[in-house]
Amino acid sequence: MKNVNVSLQIIPVVPEEEIYPVVDKVIDMIKEKGVIYVVGPMETTMEGDYEVLMNIVKEAQEICYDLGADRVLAVVKIDSKKNGVTIDEKIYKYR
Repeated sequence: MKNVNVSLQIIPVVPEEEIYPVVDKVIDMIKEKGVIYVVGPMETTMEGDYEVLMNIVKEAQEICYDLGADRVLAVVKIDSKKNGVTIDEKIYKYR
């Protein structure tokens, strides 16, 4: 599938003081993958190949488990268009 947007809200079930450090590790992993992404207050939106982004979603959950989460809630939103979609086309006028 051409460029898609995937928004991921990841909520690790860990003690409250550990939530941000775990989420930070997930964001670090997303950064390392080299995809276009925007971190928001409630979710991170990524742009790229569908399969690549779905693997990132899977890896995000695995990171949470590796860091002690007993449960992980992941809210995933996918936006796709026949010829691809970019983050920039949605928010350029707000930058």
